Amino acid sequence: MSAVVHRQREVRHARYAVAAVFAVHGAVTGSFATRVPWIQEHASVGPGQLGLALAFPALGASFAMPLASGISHRFGARTALRGLIALWTLSLVLPSLAPNLLALCLALFVYGATAGMSDVAMNALGVEVEDRLGRSIMSGLHGMWSVGALVGSAAGTLAAHLGSDARLHHALAAAVLTVLGVAACTWVLDPRPAGDEGPPPRFALPPRSALPIGAIGFCAVFAEGASLDWSAVYLRHQLETSAGLAAACTTGFALTMAVARIAGDRVVDRFGAVRTVRASGVLAVLGGLLVVLGIHPAVAMTGFALMGLGIAVVVPLCFAAAGRSGPNPGQAIAGVATLTYTSGLIAPSAIGGLAQVSGLTFSFALVTLLACGIAAFAGVLGAGDRGRSKVGPAANAAVPGPRS
Repeated sequence: MSAVVHRQREVRHARYAVAAVFAVHGAVTGSFATRVPWIQEHASVGPGQLGLALAFPALGASFAMPLASGISHRFGARTALRGLIALWTLSLVLPSLAPNLLALCLALFVYGATAGMSDVAMNALGVEVEDRLGRSIMSGLHGMWSVGALVGSAAGTLAAHLGSDARLHHALAAAVLTVLGVAACTWVLDPRPAGDEGPPPRFALPPRSALPIGAIGFCAVFAEGASLDWSAVYLRHQLETSAGLAAACTTGFALTMAVARIAGDRVVDRFGAVRTVRASGVLAVLGGLLVVLGIHPAVAMTGFALMGLGIAVVVPLCFAAAGRSGPNPGQAIAGVATLTYTSGLIAPSAIGGLAQVSGLTFSFALVTLLACGIAAFAGVLGAGDRGRSKVGPAANAAVPGPRS
């Protein structure tokens, strides 16, 4: 009995540890985003050049994510995550050091590459903990990422308000977050591949099983990126609200997503991944319709809140389903992550391009149409439900420690 209790305690500690890693990962993103104006001024780049440079994090992530599975296989999941999260936190200092456009693009490529690889590694370990606990935790883990992003943003906003040099701010933030991230990795699980399992390809393309799952994630992230980047613009120019109310809409959308993710695991445990995502897609479609058809700011803000509520748990459940969709969870998760990052890369520019031709209302009609895809194809996430049903509280006692 003592061995069972020890294993259960180990898994609980691993859950808190990987949640801390998610929060650290989000805090780096929040710390960077608030100092983009300072970085732009320091590098002496215009708006168009900045837009070009800000495409490089997604490019770096998309290029590097397929490498993550091989790194975890070679060094072990815990050691790989420890190294990758440290590279990610330390890369925070690079953009603020860039003196020109070329250096900024290179810095942001490295920044995105380390973000993507650590993202894959921590999601793979999150799925491993979820399997051993026998209940949903992925939504809550992504909620912790959102909490970390909000904390990092708040600290960055304070630093910007005080007029601090972003190089100093990011150096201090990187030092603190590196210590926290590396320390948290001490308690994450360290699953080992089976003895007859060969190493994955050094550059692993997404497996076929991950493509339909990634397509749902693509739709959700497209709606998220469009809402985060364009909701304030929509209210300010389409509905002619004040700048403060427009900004409050974006903040409300982000907070809705964070709260929904933290609370989402209980819903998933009760109703399963498929029904949860199907209902989430319906909420997102309803929100999109309110945005497109509403002529009053309150209606549009309600629509954006419903959209945030609807898409909040979709991506975490896509990662969970990918981790159970085939023999190589890391490769499948990397494939889904690559598709979602690609969506985040093209969404803001696609919305802007359509708005230039047909107006923002038409752009958000496209977002609403993609949200229909979330509800319509939620059934492909059934792997998340089937996998969880095999590992219940009773079976948990028979689950061994790290696989070897």
